[in-house]
Amino acid sequence: MTATQPCSPTLHIVGGGLAGSEAAWQAAQAGCRVVLHEMRPVRMTEAHRTDGLAELVCSNSFRSDDAANNAVGLLHAEMRRLGSLIMRAADANQVPAGGALAVDREGFSAAVSRALHQHPAIEIERGEVTGLPPADWGNVVIATGPLTSAPLAEAIRALTDESALAFFDAIAPIVDKDSIDISVAWFQSRYDKAGPFGSGADYINCPLTRQQYDAFVDALLEGEKTDFKDWEAITPYFDGCLPIEVMAERGRETLRHGPMKPVGLTNPHNPTVKPYAIVQLRQDNKLGTLYNMVGFQTKLKYGPQQRIFRTIPGLENAEFARFGGLHRNTFLNSPKLLDRQLRLRAAPRLRFAGQMTGCEGYVESASIGLMAGRYAAAEARGKSLSPPPATTALGALLAHITGGHIETIELGSRSFQPMNINFGLFPPLVQAPTRRADGTRLRGNEKTAAKKQALSARALSDLERWIADHLHVPAAA
Repeated sequence: MTATQPCSPTLHIVGGGLAGSEAAWQAAQAGCRVVLHEMRPVRMTEAHRTDGLAELVCSNSFRSDDAANNAVGLLHAEMRRLGSLIMRAADANQVPAGGALAVDREGFSAAVSRALHQHPAIEIERGEVTGLPPADWGNVVIATGPLTSAPLAEAIRALTDESALAFFDAIAPIVDKDSIDISVAWFQSRYDKAGPFGSGADYINCPLTRQQYDAFVDALLEGEKTDFKDWEAITPYFDGCLPIEVMAERGRETLRHGPMKPVGLTNPHNPTVKPYAIVQLRQDNKLGTLYNMVGFQTKLKYGPQQRIFRTIPGLENAEFARFGGLHRNTFLNSPKLLDRQLRLRAAPRLRFAGQMTGCEGYVESASIGLMAGRYAAAEARGKSLSPPPATTALGALLAHITGGHIETIELGSRSFQPMNINFGLFPPLVQAPTRRADGTRLRGNEKTAAKKQALSARALSDLERWIADHLHVPAAA
């Protein structure tokens, strides 16, 4: 998108992750001069390994790309319509993952970095912003993510007079494909689903008998875990990214109903015997040489990881390109602290974006960065941009973050927690579908699917109307 009226003053964006990168791109496309501040490599974090912008430190999956039946797939479609750099880079660096959108993480980061470095309106400044941004930065987006540096986090706490909430995110291991025994494992997507970029055989599956599963769970429970510092001891986990050993602690069958569920798959080496549990691995780079263990985020120490994960059939000789790990996340009590334009009520020159706002997931973080960039650009031109309708995925997520959450008043407690996009955040349909095209009544799963498809169709229609009414020009391709 290009603007007819120049932006003033310069927009400063702190943090070069997915949200900050997307915010910088959107604002620059709107005609703003942008300075993107990224502290790496001057100062590294516990989870990052490179100085690349938009480096993926956890999974390489952006999850489902099905815009008709899945809320995150719908969010993908909305972001593409709004000229998202993150989605453009993801599409250009896609690797097979069934119906999911997964990327070559190095190629993805390189594509985002290249686009931002080459944009004439964007300057990238390396170095840590220690404390609150200088007072003469009149228009700021803070998108420092789950690993916000301590000086900046403390300054934000002091400004808001409120402690930020925190939780742990765990990282799954990555395995060298050639070290996986394909005479035991096999390639197949659940229910042979090919997806837009897959073949129906995009995952490597490792089968376990009941005896092997029970022994695996015992080993998880007994394995030596990462030690916490005193200040970390009371930090909770985000339920969408639980370490596997924490899931195992919640019940011996929990893993079989989560990442190790044995459904939609048939072992070609022994088709008459149904595995008791299955471990899936998904391609992690474009070359197809690395695979990550799906849902196997862990806080096990490296030695126990290697020993325990090599008990999985097919992974007896696994070579690990990266072991799993654990990092601490930080986010604001956004419904209380931020306004509808993502500005900090206590200091409106500061906007927040990404995981700091209380969204969870790569795409969700980038989408909030997209909106923060557009809000900041509009304000720099002396304009005001209305949020997308709450019927859209973007609008529903923004509404949850900035006001859709119900506060818990008793004893001053707060229950606001990170949230992935889901259809539960959308306003209900005026009239949900009840019948098929031939007039017969929808039942069970068909009815649920029809409702999701109707919510998605409404969202895309309402987004187009919002673009026409509020952006006044076509979104960037």
